[in-house]
Amino acid sequence: MRYYLRKLAFYLVAFWAALTLNFFLPRLMPGNPVDNLLLKLSQKGPVSPETRQSVELMLGQDPSQSLWSAYVGYIGQVFSGDFGPSLAYFPTPVADVIGQALPWTIALVGVSTLLSFVFGIILGTLAGWKRGSWLDSFIPVTTMFQAIPYFWLAIILLFFLAATWRVFPTFGGYDIYATQPELSWTFVSSVVYYAILPALTIIISSIGGWILGMRNMMVATLSEDYIVTAEAKGLSPVRIRQSYAARNAMLPSVAGFALSLGFVVSGSIVTEQVFSYPGIGYALLQATQNNDYSLMQGLFLVITLAVLGANLLVDLFYGLIDPRTRSAR
Repeated sequence: MRYYLRKLAFYLVAFWAALTLNFFLPRLMPGNPVDNLLLKLSQKGPVSPETRQSVELMLGQDPSQSLWSAYVGYIGQVFSGDFGPSLAYFPTPVADVIGQALPWTIALVGVSTLLSFVFGIILGTLAGWKRGSWLDSFIPVTTMFQAIPYFWLAIILLFFLAATWRVFPTFGGYDIYATQPELSWTFVSSVVYYAILPALTIIISSIGGWILGMRNMMVATLSEDYIVTAEAKGLSPVRIRQSYAARNAMLPSVAGFALSLGFVVSGSIVTEQVFSYPGIGYALLQATQNNDYSLMQGLFLVITLAVLGANLLVDLFYGLIDPRTRSAR
């Protein structure tokens, strides 16, 4: 119990630090969201001082408010889910923009990351168990794909599988002409079809690292004394591989998967941009291009929460599968 309380306290402090940084960093950046919005409004006519004051209050940029008051108000807004309106998608609230983009990223990047992790662990286990086999020799090919830049691989797959052979669509999250966003087989099948090519890019780019890491840990684990003892007891090779070798060899990979799972929410910005996929990464790019500080704050906070939450869950899970971590001082 002490182990879990210590972990919870640590992540609460980390969450408070992230909130504080998320408040101060946009205010240290050059530019002003009020001026950016007024510049757009000025194209339709002169902007009065009253209009500027209204925009400042709407965006939370009241010049008469002290920094401490703004900070306290920001903390209250965070816990109430009110981040103000988005400048890039004005007048849509930031919470609505994030709510619309988040499911797309979780479905695409989350499922792709999970599949690459599962297949990587399975293939890495087999490669480490049967060293020198064809699967072991195939690992350099997978690591080569991991070294290829994300955007380059996405463009290559897009060129051949979408533009040249027309197997998959070139952009978007679903067929906007044939279906509407609703819980129906037509819409779900369209979403899956449009997500195959971006998901394939993510899996090809990331699976090599999981395979190589698991293979190396399997090789190191198989030389441990408890493996030799299990073999001397006459246990079956399958039980030794799964219950003794793979279970202990995958512990570092579980920690790495926690970080990958946390960064799922941030999405693959480059991949979503290449395929014009309506996820968090695409929304973050639009916020950066439009100096939308409110949306950037909301997105950074969601990304931070995802990373901290994923690491907390894995730390707690780590304490269950490896009792040694609970007794460490």
